[in-house]
Amino acid sequence: MSTMSAIRMHEFGAETVLRLEEIERPAASRNEVLVKVMAASVNPVDWKIRKGGYPAVTKDSLPIVPGRDLAGTIVATGADVSDFAVGDRVFAFLDMKHGGYEEYVALPATLLAKMPSSIGFEEAAAVPLAALTAWQGLFDHGGLRRGQRLLIHGGAGGVGHFAIQFAKAKGAWVATTVSKTDLSLAQRLGADQVIEYKSERFEDALDAVDMVFDLVGGETRSRSFDVLKEGGILVSTLGEPDRDEAARRKVRVAGYMAQPNATQLREIGDLIDQGKVKVMVQKVFPLEEAAHAQRSLEKDHIQGKIVLKVA
Repeated sequence: MSTMSAIRMHEFGAETVLRLEEIERPAASRNEVLVKVMAASVNPVDWKIRKGGYPAVTKDSLPIVPGRDLAGTIVATGADVSDFAVGDRVFAFLDMKHGGYEEYVALPATLLAKMPSSIGFEEAAAVPLAALTAWQGLFDHGGLRRGQRLLIHGGAGGVGHFAIQFAKAKGAWVATTVSKTDLSLAQRLGADQVIEYKSERFEDALDAVDMVFDLVGGETRSRSFDVLKEGGILVSTLGEPDRDEAARRKVRVAGYMAQPNATQLREIGDLIDQGKVKVMVQKVFPLEEAAHAQRSLEKDHIQGKIVLKVA
């Protein structure tokens, strides 16, 4: 039996439940590919799952390998796979049956896209979940169009830094709220108006917008109704905003969770190769320090993404 290294959790709790173990190396079935994982990113959902606060993962699901995205090289293909070949450099947003914190993953070929040629594995691993969350929020749920005005709450984080760049690439006008240390970053990413949320109330600083993309929640989301045009939309990654308030204000709301989509991932990869989107990786940890990486994401101020170097 061939084995591999993987981070697994057998119980919910603090980051100490993440253990480096030797487990059986998978094989690709007829419609799957086997990917040698070079890097995997660390996302907020990872530590929410670890703490037991994610409804889709119950105690009966354990043990599991965490991680919702990866980048790596195909080392084997199933008999029914024709779109990929051994040696292809790929990245993917994983479904809930797979984890990225391990050396090899066998997964359906339909989840994969070829990596942008202009970036390396660590940058590529930072893309799938965060970028698809931004893409689907802005365009699938928000219907953002050229010439519209957009406010993004939390524009310097993993999802936010993609959202600013996607919106600008599509021709929208973009404002964002960030902390003082992130002002220059948001400007470099292309935001037209940058608001420091502690010293300035965005509803006082901003003219009405067509869409608010909320990555913060709480009071910030509640106050966002004040800046929406009639007919506008408030989209949130943190549950559905108040529908009664939306009806009173004559605006729309949407809450959602991102889903794997290889077609959209290819579009995002094209924007990266065209130089229209930059990937920000602030910290890289080795696989065995996954617990430290999750703790850093949860506790530290992070610009962009944290990535695990797997191979």
